[in-house]
Amino acid sequence: MSLQEQFDQAVLDSKNLPERPDNMTLLKIYALFKQASAGDASGERPGMTDFVNRAKFDAWANLKGTSQEEAKQQYVDLIEELKAA
Repeated sequence: MSLQEQFDQAVLDSKNLPERPDNMTLLKIYALFKQASAGDASGERPGMTDFVNRAKFDAWANLKGTSQEEAKQQYVDLIEELKAA
């Protein structure tokens, strides 16, 4: 199975995890997905009052320089870990 196929399957699996991950793990899942599918963070950083989107943007921006392939692999590995938990 190719990395892209593994990633696509992990995206589907992420919607059916045995239990809801904590907020920090959810941010990591989001950031890895964005890095894997869109590359480095782009656009304006959300304002101070938009706490959720600002945290999501910051988590994504922290992955700057990570290749899309590496982000896909990390995403697949994280979802596999969460499925096993």
